[in-house]
Amino acid sequence: MMGFVNVCKPAGPTSTQIVTRVRRIFSTYSEQRDLAAGHLGTLDPQAAGVLPIAIGKATRLIPLLEDRRKCYALTLVLGRSTTTQDALGEIVESAPVPKDILRRIEEALPAFSGRIEQIPPMFSALHYGGKRLYDLARAGVTVERKARTISIYDLSILGFEAPDTVRMRVACSEGTYVRTLCADLGAAVGVPAHMGALVREASGPFLLAEALTLEEIAESPEAALLAPDRIVPFPTVVLDLRASADFRAGRTVAMAESVGGKHVFVRDAARTLVGVGEAHGVMLAPRKVFV
Repeated sequence: MMGFVNVCKPAGPTSTQIVTRVRRIFSTYSEQRDLAAGHLGTLDPQAAGVLPIAIGKATRLIPLLEDRRKCYALTLVLGRSTTTQDALGEIVESAPVPKDILRRIEEALPAFSGRIEQIPPMFSALHYGGKRLYDLARAGVTVERKARTISIYDLSILGFEAPDTVRMRVACSEGTYVRTLCADLGAAVGVPAHMGALVREASGPFLLAEALTLEEIAESPEAALLAPDRIVPFPTVVLDLRASADFRAGRTVAMAESVGGKHVFVRDAARTLVGVGEAHGVMLAPRKVFV
């Protein structure tokens, strides 16, 4: 059993807890105790929305996924900054919200477009000296973090809820901390700020409108499982019996003709998904072998 599941994560559980529950569902259904499972990008516990999970040998495809853009709906809460840059932290600074705050934000938005530098928050799962940053933060330790380059493809205002909340949407690269984006946007307009609610609306090809709840997945696991070549936009080649046997054995094989793209899904004559190959002209080298 292998494929992807588009999970609609509720606010509250950690991403790891959701993966554990999904793994249990598919392990029970397939009677495979050692079934692998892993998410394609964590969501904070208080966040909801799309949490794609790879099942079985599909976990081996995660490093090959090229579309890693994320889209979030969020609320920017003005007038208060917090230790965690979200609503769960302690308030560290308060200030009144200016009447012209929307104009200020609109004028600041161009600076948060394209490739920008972002310093990861202390309350994050990144490692420093062998420890998670959030463990250091909880111990009252703050360390210097290097800025990382991220990409903001779109950042727009959806509405204003007086007196202090702005509804926004952001499309960004993998590794973007939306909490930090909110804090930095507040700093840019001279007002302390933090992130309120957060919903991930898209993660690569996985969309919130198509996501399933844990209850829906448990009701029909097979229907919830998406075949890898439905999700990953690699071309597909079908090999004959001899060539597919060579491919399974780790040997480079010749295709009838070259195909577009570096990576190629390989199916045998029975249309079983055999693995992923790396194309060099008409030659196809095994990259991931599934069966």
